[in-house]
Order: sequence, then structure tokens, then C-alpha cells
Amino acid sequence: MSLPRDPRELLATASELLDGVHDRFVAGVGAPSAVHKGPADFATAIDLELEKRLAGELFDRTGIPVHGEEFGGPDLTEGPVWVVDPIDGTFNYSAGLPTAGTLLALLDDGVPVLGLTWLPLVGRRYAALESGPLLEGGRPLPRLSRTTLASSIVGFGALNIDSRGRIPGPHRLEMLGQLSRVSSRIRMHGSTGVDLAFTAAGILGGAVVFGHNAWDNAAGVALVRAAGGVVTDLAGQPWTITSSSVLAAAPGVHGEILDILGSLGDPSTRPSGGRTT
Repeated sequence: MSLPRDPRELLATASELLDGVHDRFVAGVGAPSAVHKGPADFATAIDLELEKRLAGELFDRTGIPVHGEEFGGPDLTEGPVWVVDPIDGTFNYSAGLPTAGTLLALLDDGVPVLGLTWLPLVGRRYAALESGPLLEGGRPLPRLSRTTLASSIVGFGALNIDSRGRIPGPHRLEMLGQLSRVSSRIRMHGSTGVDLAFTAAGILGGAVVFGHNAWDNAAGVALVRAAGGVVTDLAGQPWTITSSSVLAAAPGVHGEILDILGSLGDPSTRPSGGRTT
């Protein structure tokens, strides 16, 4: 490990800086789109403001460079680097839904060594070193125990029947249908950070994430691993910073979900069409 300081000190510093933007995050709820990023994506002025502030403060306090969703940064696979998503769940945030937050992880040669997910609008703060324990508001939570899919709530990623790409909409819909045969408690929160943090905390039994961006996934992966959960991609391969998806779940649930997804075959063989998401 090539970290310049004790990871516990870095976690404490990161927590302090996220606490420092709490009021600004809350005050900005409802902010409109300021930067158009694609057919189904945008950033608000608050995204840009918070990322600039956090990136500057993190570098000043720790000497570690920062890679953000909005402004980019250094290679995530080499040496220590912070990766930050200033507002995860931007659509929710802009609409006034409380399922949005700030995600921050520290990577060392691409491996998350600590993660933080701050959800100011619901009063939750999750943080962990890779070795655990998972902390909620500074209080350690018990490790995840083995459970079943039938008894679990499952977070599910974005669904548009007309979307195409790596995992087309029709395949996602089939995944949803088959999962619902075992667990009728499927939820779409519109925030990867919420899904992964709530999985780590045992609120959800698992989370199916279709996105590949490190700023969306790295913090939550660190939390789930610290809590004793299982993390792979949707094909069951070990998750890395370059993975194209995430399947995170409690022991037992992960295997059940993976079996269901595997029974549906390779999504790349499905005909696609419609819009790219």
C-alpha cells in the first residue's frame, strides 16, 4: 500500500470534509440542470460547486489527487487517488427526492481502501475502511449475516425498455421479472450510492447495478466489502475498478441472484434497439 498517511486518519479527514458541505448540499435541493451531459444525464451547478470544493480541500488536507465525475482527474488504477461523486442521484436531487447523496472513495492502485456515502436528506452517514467495520454515523454496525433472496428487499438499477447497449432494456426487464418471482420486494431508488450503502447496512439484501463508473461504484463497494457482503460483476467475476457492472449482496442472497442472472444468458446476444443508456 502506498498511502501517505494512516487510512484511519484519512477516513476521519474525509468525514470532516463531507460534513462540511452538508448544509450546502441540503440548501441546493431542487437545483435545475446546468450542464447537459447526454440524452438522459445532466449536472446541476451544485454538482460543479461541491466537486470543486471537495477536490480542493481533499488535496490540501491529504496531498492525494482527486478524480471527480464532473471534472475528471488522474488515472484511477495507479497509486492513491480520491474518487468523488458530488451528487449521486442528480435527477432525484433536482426533483426534490431525498434519495441522493455524496460518494467518496480512496483507491490505491485501483482498489478501494475506504469509502464514504453521505445521504444528508435522510440523515444517514456511512463510512468504512476496507477491513471494516461499517460505520453509520460513527457507530459500528454488525456484519452481514447469511440470508435468503425471498426474505430480502433488492435494489435494481435503471430500466428503460427501449434502451440498448451492454445490457439492453428487454434483458433488464427479464432480469427484473425473474428476480420478482423469488422476491417481490424490488426497489428502484435511482441512486447507486443509496443501493450499495443500504446493502452494506443490511437494509437491502442486495443491489443490481448496471453502471460502470468508478465514482458511482467504488465507495459502495468498499462499504459492502467492509460489512462482510459479496461483490462481483453481474456475471459473477470479481469486481474491479474496470468492471462494467456490480452485483453486491449479503451472503446467500448474492448466490441466488447470480444463479437467476446466469439462467438468462449473455445480454450481449439479445437484439437491441432504441436509445443508448
